[in-house]
Amino acid sequence: MTWMRWAPATERALYGPDGGFYRRPEGPAGHFRTSVHASPLFARAVARLLLEVDAALGRPEELAFVDVGAGRGELVAGVLAALPETVGGRLRVYAVELAERPPLPPAAPSTGLWTEERRAEVVWTDEVPRGVTGLLFANEWLDNVPLDTGEVGEDGRLRYLEVDTGTGEERLGAPVDAADAAWAARWWPAERPGDFAEFGTPRDAAWAHAVAGLDRGLAVAADYGHTAAHRPPFPTRTGFRAGREVAPVPDGSCDVTTHVALDAVAVPGLHSLWTTQREALRALGVSGARPALALASTDPAAYLRALGGAGEGAELTDPAGLGAFGWLAQTVRMPVPPSLEALAGWQTLTP
Repeated sequence: MTWMRWAPATERALYGPDGGFYRRPEGPAGHFRTSVHASPLFARAVARLLLEVDAALGRPEELAFVDVGAGRGELVAGVLAALPETVGGRLRVYAVELAERPPLPPAAPSTGLWTEERRAEVVWTDEVPRGVTGLLFANEWLDNVPLDTGEVGEDGRLRYLEVDTGTGEERLGAPVDAADAAWAARWWPAERPGDFAEFGTPRDAAWAHAVAGLDRGLAVAADYGHTAAHRPPFPTRTGFRAGREVAPVPDGSCDVTTHVALDAVAVPGLHSLWTTQREALRALGVSGARPALALASTDPAAYLRALGGAGEGAELTDPAGLGAFGWLAQTVRMPVPPSLEALAGWQTLTP
């Protein structure tokens, strides 16, 4: 048996140079389906948001699109395919991912800016770029930033949980350190025996580092999430392998994911919004509404296309599924993009 705290165990299982789950050639899409894989409508919505950010910034000399947790480049390809030629000369695309650069999705005729030349120009990097202006988008990234979990023991002390990396069995370990104790006291109080907390300290730091890369722009995190009013009653850590939910054993054989405390993650001092994916995508034009039946008789092919799009839109905005994901949007020295401006809840966070 090898006992470790969850953060280092997850780090090794997901990102270790020898056998880390996310370094495998098949990539995340080989094991689970994200919004990016569910429908091209998701990438088109992100492309629309990028164009609104560009306009709100006054069309800067260089416009950046930064995809954090880029997987195998699926979102990058989808966004570029939806963009017009008018931004092509100013656009700089960054795919941030620890895995080695993969063969990116192929270009095809009539796919916007996703050309063979543009594929070669994508900056594949393991570090979030610094000093850029544009849109930083992190889709299901933060839930894979490793973190520790704690539980209050019978002695009333909040202690780290340790995990057997071969079986997933857990046991109580040492008392938590001062930083995690302070984080829990503010964001996730755990006081009685059996109470637990999933310490978001490393995620807060990771998001702050990512947002600091923007000189001006909008940062969006889309993920499994919760806020103080709706903390989960049970631990959220789980595993995924080959399309199935499995026990989260940190041995490199499966994804290990934990939901995100999106309120704690938010960088102080920025104008910010917490909303659901359903509300954000609907504001960006994604709808599950069925096309008018009259279209079936005037243009059957168009009706079938619209019907397929409505099904995909419904999946992306399903309040019991992908639509329940949380979106955290934070502006950096720019006005709120028009489509998101109408959403309720924008506030400037106290530093």
